[in-house]
Amino acid sequence: MLEVAHIHGGPVLRGVVRAAGAKNAALPILAAALLTEEVVTLRGVPDLSDVRFMAEILRHQGAEVAQPEPGTWVIRAAALTHRTPYDLVRKMRASVCLLGALVGRLRRAEMAIPGGCVIGPRPIDLHLRGLEALGCAVGSEGGLVRVDAADARGTDVDMGGPMGSTVLGTANLVMAATLTPGVTRILTAAREPEVVDLCALLTKMGARIAGQGTGTIVVEGVAALRGCEHTIIPDRIEVGTYLVAGAITGGDVTVQGAEPDHLGAFLDKLREAGVSVETGPGFIRAHGRPTRPVDIVTAPHPGFPTDLQAQFMALQLLVPARSTFTEKVYPARFMHAAELQRMGADIAVEGAVASVHGGKPLSGAPVMASDLRASAALILAALTAKGETWVQRLYHLDRGYERFEERLRALGADVVRRPAADLPKGFAED
Repeated sequence: MLEVAHIHGGPVLRGVVRAAGAKNAALPILAAALLTEEVVTLRGVPDLSDVRFMAEILRHQGAEVAQPEPGTWVIRAAALTHRTPYDLVRKMRASVCLLGALVGRLRRAEMAIPGGCVIGPRPIDLHLRGLEALGCAVGSEGGLVRVDAADARGTDVDMGGPMGSTVLGTANLVMAATLTPGVTRILTAAREPEVVDLCALLTKMGARIAGQGTGTIVVEGVAALRGCEHTIIPDRIEVGTYLVAGAITGGDVTVQGAEPDHLGAFLDKLREAGVSVETGPGFIRAHGRPTRPVDIVTAPHPGFPTDLQAQFMALQLLVPARSTFTEKVYPARFMHAAELQRMGADIAVEGAVASVHGGKPLSGAPVMASDLRASAALILAALTAKGETWVQRLYHLDRGYERFEERLRALGADVVRRPAADLPKGFAED
């Protein structure tokens, strides 16, 4: 059943919310469980549609996957197939990280080119180039990628691309390298906390990895990996979204279980915008509205995260001045701007730059989410808009936020999930 978010703007958000596990860490970590025949137990896994899709794919590959309690997944991959069909991987791009796990474990893989959010081209050529550098034979035909790693050996692999390092590409190379003979040096490696978390899991499994969190990751191949238990890191994007929710309403929101070090550039921009920010071991607090314009340039970690660009744009609509957003990771990632304009926002987009002229009052309107982070940004803008807003295509939200509207309500928001049939006449979802 199609659902929509129905929001009445005005309430000020106050209170405490606990961070869920990181989606972008959980997905490659679930794939990494295929690297061993033994049991891998994962805790702190968020309850998201993307996670459930990944579990479905793992079962197709032959793994036993169980969820004994909320947030805990148990995987045992005693026997596996190297083929992954399109009807599964089309649901999300992160399924591409199965390549590294299958190559490492089975020395071969066959996968349809994956899908995901429509936020511009996100080719996997860097992933394939990296596997080729390891000595894998890589072929692509009819929408299928085939990898044969029989002759793979450790070597130097540069994972840099025109938009910087690739997170999932780095994850793929790390996973493949753990069981590849020799020493692999991954240059221009992604430094994201999610990559560090993957390396932490793999180290518990017996992998030999050094340099995670830097631009060079060194992996010494081992003969086999073992089972382990691991807890997923908190979701820094979700944390940032809740902090914006507090600030956009002039409220006071604390996120417990957060890691301030994971959000340095974002928190710096919050402070620059005039929001009061406090941090400590395991928490971040944001209170007060933004008062100053900012210029945002997205970049790979430790730069400003592209996954918080849309939410911060919604926040800067409150400031009576010009803020600019330059998208260096996904230059086409401004589809939310047109929907914010429907609410009264003054935003001009030219190429990879969006100019926001804030200070104009927002009015509730029917809007449509184009991707995961856009859906959150529209709900955030609706929190401060006059009247009621209907956010359609809510299935995007469920890919990356666990019980989002319920947790916002606990902070004081007037937001409910309703059947799409409840939309006012003429606003029916397509």
